Amino acid sequence: MRFTSLIQLSPAEFDIHFPAPCCTEARTRLGRLTELLQADPVPDLRRPEMAALLPQVDILVTGWKSHPVDAELRQRMPRLKLIAHLAGTVKGVLTQGVASSGLRVVSAAEANAKPVAEFTLAHILLHLKRVADWRSLYREKRSRIDTRNTRFGGPLGNAGRTVGIIGASRIGRRVAEDLRRHGVSVLLHDPFVSAETAASFGAKKVEMAVLLRRSDVVSLHQPLLPTTERSFGEAEFARMRDGALLINTARGRIIDSAALEAAMSGGRLFAVLDVTDPEPLPDTSPLWDMPNVTITPHIAGSFGCEVCAMTELVLDDIGRFTRDEPMQNEVVIADWERVA
Repeated sequence: MRFTSLIQLSPAEFDIHFPAPCCTEARTRLGRLTELLQADPVPDLRRPEMAALLPQVDILVTGWKSHPVDAELRQRMPRLKLIAHLAGTVKGVLTQGVASSGLRVVSAAEANAKPVAEFTLAHILLHLKRVADWRSLYREKRSRIDTRNTRFGGPLGNAGRTVGIIGASRIGRRVAEDLRRHGVSVLLHDPFVSAETAASFGAKKVEMAVLLRRSDVVSLHQPLLPTTERSFGEAEFARMRDGALLINTARGRIIDSAALEAAMSGGRLFAVLDVTDPEPLPDTSPLWDMPNVTITPHIAGSFGCEVCAMTELVLDDIGRFTRDEPMQNEVVIADWERVA
């Protein structure tokens, strides 16, 4: 049986998911794996001209900014068997109810975890080396510095330091594994992970208070859920040790915004915020001008040719699906309530 497929993306988003020239092969691969009902991506499945195609769709390819597949669209695609999502979380393109309606779903979250983990690791290592302080001091003096006798307060370097990871997500686990090579101890807080599982990727499971008290860097990797929204607040900041760094590459609303501003205003702590609440921050936010806060515009994940790894991963699973083989990146609908 040859499966049919349709790509629901705007032309601009298609170019992001299939960037030229690094993704040239992927642009034609879907047409070899399946029968493409339309060669060009479809910006809107509800357009009148789509009425004849929707009942023929077996595989729907989605990505960033794809329109949600609601119950009404699901009914109009009775043959739909697989949603192949070229991005990370699938919660923006379908509900749990639609996902549970006999559909199978794959996503590229595993491939997107790699650049986020790399971004996090880089900031951890640079912070523990106090690179920002060295840069500022060197720029100020513009002359030779007695580096061996310069003190910034607290330890310097990565060996023997401690990093606390909150949330054993794909990214959190990758960060822990990456830190193994750098002589860094890793603590983990995640109520859904056993001590044995934490040890398998190089972390020691501890309670939140212990993690905050002992960590030189705290990195957030939880999904945004009702139980995690604004869960990092005044009490958590108060428990962090002097000079510690907080990294957030997860979701901005995990942190209480008022508590964040208050904690950073004194200069006792540092922060790297790739996500904020709101996003972007208003021009008047004091965080913009705090030297101890680094804000980036949600760029930790895949960009440019990094996106090709996500696209290829999903295409690999489409191929497995058409051959009736187990897919490697299938979304487990039973875990819907506690995953990103």
